[in-house]
Amino acid sequence: MNDEIGWPQRPRPEWPATLEVENLLAAGWRPRPFRQFILKVHSRCNLSCDYCYVYAHADQSWRTRPRVMPDHVVDAALRRIAEHARTHDLGAVRLILHGGEPLLAGRHWLTALIEKTRSALRVDVEFVMQTNGLLLDERILDTLVEAGVRIGVSLDGGEQDNDRHRKTAGGTGSYDDVARALALLTRPAFRSSYAGILCTVDVANDPVATYEALAHFDPPMIDFLLPHGTWADPPTPPVGDPSATPFADWLIAVYDHWRAQPAGAPRIRLFGEIVYLLMGGTSGVEAVGITPTTSLVVETDGTIEQSDFLKVVGTAVGTGKNVTDHPFDDVLFRPDVAVRQMGMDGLAAECRSCRYGRVCGGGHYAHRYRKGSGFQNPSVYCADLYRLINHIHGRIQADLGGARH
Repeated sequence: MNDEIGWPQRPRPEWPATLEVENLLAAGWRPRPFRQFILKVHSRCNLSCDYCYVYAHADQSWRTRPRVMPDHVVDAALRRIAEHARTHDLGAVRLILHGGEPLLAGRHWLTALIEKTRSALRVDVEFVMQTNGLLLDERILDTLVEAGVRIGVSLDGGEQDNDRHRKTAGGTGSYDDVARALALLTRPAFRSSYAGILCTVDVANDPVATYEALAHFDPPMIDFLLPHGTWADPPTPPVGDPSATPFADWLIAVYDHWRAQPAGAPRIRLFGEIVYLLMGGTSGVEAVGITPTTSLVVETDGTIEQSDFLKVVGTAVGTGKNVTDHPFDDVLFRPDVAVRQMGMDGLAAECRSCRYGRVCGGGHYAHRYRKGSGFQNPSVYCADLYRLINHIHGRIQADLGGARH
């Protein structure tokens, strides 16, 4: 009738909005408590990366949020974390200090936050910081090392390759400042806080040269991330053609080169996770595998959100809850949280029937979105992930075959 009189129809709910959590509970499913809390301590950044999922995609809510997390929000967030830990008898939690750029909050503010956290939480706390490195110096590193904070730094390769995308607001490159920070982290006094390097894949860069540029800084780990994209907003170059796997080609070149390195080479997290999954293990990252997601984000205004990578889909990140008024258990039973804790049952039919479904896990959740069907799709990187996993599987089989002879 709406069509006949010219009224616009309401859009149909997209998956997983149609998921009936009550039916899951009746069938015996129970949610996993949150164990990793990402505190967005500062909502602004001193870089202007053109691929940033916070500032360069659909969700622009950062514009209306406080720059630094106010004290009353910090207090409420820690109270909710302590409450959640007591309710679910957690012995340990992880706090990730994030942004924007968390170091913009300042050394004294971060020190006060860490001290307040240790006082408020009666469980073991692992502190991690993800930074662009521009503000890392000896004074802040002394503070972070003393506090036991592990530090991950973002860098996309050599100077030219990194500076193509990771620029300051004034348009200058960031490589020199990041290289200086990484050189500091390799010093014995600071090495204990060096978590590794995060690199966003750009297939325009030479893969082996990129690996070598990162390995130059002797990181304990390198984490290669696929650039965020969806079926509604595909990455560049376009993917989806089963015969074209540019990202797999790039990663395979790195994998084969990395395998040939002597003992002591940096661990590459994506490859290690895939190997472990192929051997029957579980994943510790969102990019692959079906391990239930147990992380949550608290924004500077106290808003409780899901993985901030979902900002590439716009409002999909929101929960409608905040730490002042709501316990974290209020979020546990949402369909869009439950679906990421359902294992194979939360994947698209194509993924459930795939040879590598349990290894790939549908790829990163954000990369599955397609307008109309929501997240009930394979990853926009499906062909790339299949080829990469199949290549690594083949190499493992060859190694095992050789070991038997």
